[in-house]
Amino acid sequence: MLLFCPEEYAASPMERMSGLDASFLYFETPNMHMHVVGVIVFDPSTAPEGYDFERVKEMLRNRLHLVPQFRRKLAPIPFNVHHPVWVEDDEFDLDYHVRRVGCPAPGSERELAELVGDIASRQLDRSRPLWEMHIVEGLQNGYVASISKMHHCTIDGVSGANMMVHLFDLEPDAPEVKPTEEWKPEKTPNDFERFAFAMASRMRRPLNVAKVVPQTLRAVTSIVQRRRSGASGMAAPLTAPRTSFNAPITPHRKVAFATTSLAEVKEIKQTFGVTVNDVVLTICASALRRYLEGRNELPDKSLIATCPVSVRGDDEKETVGANRVSALFTTLATNIADPVERLNVIHEANKGAKEEHNAVGADMLQSWAEFAAPTTFSLAARMYTGLRLAERHPVVHNLVISNVPGPPFPLYFAGAKLVGLNPLGPIFDGSGLNVTVLSYVDNIDWGFIACRELMPDLWDVAGAIPDAQAELLKAAQSVASN
Repeated sequence: MLLFCPEEYAASPMERMSGLDASFLYFETPNMHMHVVGVIVFDPSTAPEGYDFERVKEMLRNRLHLVPQFRRKLAPIPFNVHHPVWVEDDEFDLDYHVRRVGCPAPGSERELAELVGDIASRQLDRSRPLWEMHIVEGLQNGYVASISKMHHCTIDGVSGANMMVHLFDLEPDAPEVKPTEEWKPEKTPNDFERFAFAMASRMRRPLNVAKVVPQTLRAVTSIVQRRRSGASGMAAPLTAPRTSFNAPITPHRKVAFATTSLAEVKEIKQTFGVTVNDVVLTICASALRRYLEGRNELPDKSLIATCPVSVRGDDEKETVGANRVSALFTTLATNIADPVERLNVIHEANKGAKEEHNAVGADMLQSWAEFAAPTTFSLAARMYTGLRLAERHPVVHNLVISNVPGPPFPLYFAGAKLVGLNPLGPIFDGSGLNVTVLSYVDNIDWGFIACRELMPDLWDVAGAIPDAQAELLKAAQSVASN
């Protein structure tokens, strides 16, 4: 009975991977990379001992024990009967994961973005812990950057922000952090042990199905009742208009950045009685509208965005690693010319979308993902890409827009002050653009990543962001003065 007894594995060196985490592995293809990227720019002039690459690497080495995800790797289950598990890498090599690179002259954000796009275009090695950090020297103003790439099966937006707590300090001369004892990896479980662990987990599936099916039926009933009553809800997937970036994607990535004032966004929010997320979506919608107008392809129907939503409970907010996300579909009202009217439409649509999302249940996506079959889902993803099905059916959604609150106070990395923080999420077949927004101190940093062949002029979108925000701010100030 040992084979099917979960209690026997309570102290196992294996860590179970959730179905949602595993789904990011299954849906990954040579063209559709499921990693997230963080581009962080530092001012080394604040470092008491100056900048030194070896010192940075040693600082990271001393903090590895605080982020165990850095030293764990995937271990497949024999015959793919269940999701892979996490095990400690007994051959962990920090030199492989932390690399030193130079930015091409003159080292502006354009050259940095080209370097980021190249790094983001390559998949992570699944035989090693699923992360890389490239330390970039040669930037303007003497700045240094880190380009961190981590697989989405390990991290989401909120847990990524939490990870910064362990890698960064609150002052440039923070005391050194060192492990209290030498790290020794636990023995890697053999095939039989992993198979037994997986089967113990599968034994709980019938119980999980008995819970999920009734929850799903109640959620569907609730949505139908809401719609019949005339209440607004989420934008319907598969109803988005097709644009030039809604097509099959290649492995190649294009990256662009923008930075705007957080105080201005809050002023717009306060004046019009909306949320920060409403303002962010409206600014993004205005920039996309200008981009599409410039290409003579602005559709009559509004673009539809998918917005990831954190479903972490209060007891999980400090958790590092793993995904606790859901998603909602919302209109961007790009068919409306007036920015204030567009903001109000987005605000009302988001209220309805959130209410409907709550009716569905925060854990619905997480629960159903547990039943994903590794082999079936991986083959389906490759078939979808290989047959270019993204251009044969209606557009599911036009793009992903993610808004994550960041730290309102300065952070330091090996004594160097963090001066810019641009996150980048994955893009999907049929949806070749991702916009990720993160606040930091007084700024909002915007990260844009797209399929290079579909959006070679991505900087046109990023460049329209400041003007779109200024347009809304002017309208807000006009209202406040009347």
